[in-house]
Amino acid sequence: MVGKRIYLDYNATAPLLPAARAAVIDALEAFNPSSVHAEGRAARRIVEDARQAVAALVNGRSEHVVFASGATEAASTLLTPDWTMGRARLRFSRAYVSAADHPSLLSGGRFPAGQVERIGVIRNGLVDLDALERALAVHDKGQGLPLVAVHAANNETGVIQPVEEIGPMVKAVGGVLIVDAVQAAGRIPLDVSASYADFLILSSHKIGGPKGVGAFVGASDLMMPAALVTGGGQEKGHRAGTENVAAIAGFGAAAREAATALDKTAPMRLMRGRIEVAIRQVLPDAVIHAEAAPRLPNTVFFTIPGMKAETAQIAFDLAGIALSAGSACSSGKVGPSHVLQAMGFDDALGALRVSIGPQTQEKEIDAFTAALESIIRRRKSASAAA
Repeated sequence: MVGKRIYLDYNATAPLLPAARAAVIDALEAFNPSSVHAEGRAARRIVEDARQAVAALVNGRSEHVVFASGATEAASTLLTPDWTMGRARLRFSRAYVSAADHPSLLSGGRFPAGQVERIGVIRNGLVDLDALERALAVHDKGQGLPLVAVHAANNETGVIQPVEEIGPMVKAVGGVLIVDAVQAAGRIPLDVSASYADFLILSSHKIGGPKGVGAFVGASDLMMPAALVTGGGQEKGHRAGTENVAAIAGFGAAAREAATALDKTAPMRLMRGRIEVAIRQVLPDAVIHAEAAPRLPNTVFFTIPGMKAETAQIAFDLAGIALSAGSACSSGKVGPSHVLQAMGFDDALGALRVSIGPQTQEKEIDAFTAALESIIRRRKSASAAA
């Protein structure tokens, strides 16, 4: 709860955790971590402590963590045709992305548009594994290797993708697998060493850290993408520019909290169930998207029949409840959900996303239910008077 308002939009940004806020404030006066004097070494310790915390969140190694300005930059760094393995150059000729992926993956990063192929999803939002397998089977490795990018969990529906099945397909053809774990971190277990992923992408502000910092974590550092931001030797040459010590410190603190938050997913799952029961009671004909698919324990994505999602979102906002109409990945976005379209739904009305976190309280779910009932009651009254 934020003041007297109720915040149910954790997938957009999780509230800043007290531990993360304290870490940011403590590190605000840190010096340049590249300096060799005592002040610089103290700043470097802050960065490296955070690097260890971020690595631990995904059972990775700290030396395989590269900090960036956020998940979008991390994705743009990894989605490139140009890679190195030791001193040898590697060339990737095509990027395969899920049609329901976050826009940072859908864009294909630094791949030319003609070298980005979208793989469809089935009705429940899961990647069409047969379509991916067919695409990889006909990939011309004479032109270069395949690169596959997919989200671990969808930011709108919460659908958890079968990475453990996608990974072997990619490895069988010598490809690289990039997994956007932004929404999954702190909500489902992640293990970069056992997921078949070559790299995971993480974002600080999705787990209660400050905005403006993210990372990619490799299963190893043998194979690396060509740097996107060049000019200095920071981050072992993989991302130039003086590190944002304060933001990185907050990211590290949030990562430590997220690692323990996995023990709190059961209450979130119960609250998600309460939300869905309430929706069904108030709106028996509501569509809860991907209801039967494996989903994050905190996310509900639903359509109110006959009511535009933006209209309902405004009504909830006026009632003091913050939630989303789709995702919040672009400023002021009002338009169709590419996720629903990829799933084969008519998106004329859109959908509302309720996303909760470990701090969400039962009374906030009660308030959401009461607001939904009020909105639907007013809507029925207006229709009867028309």
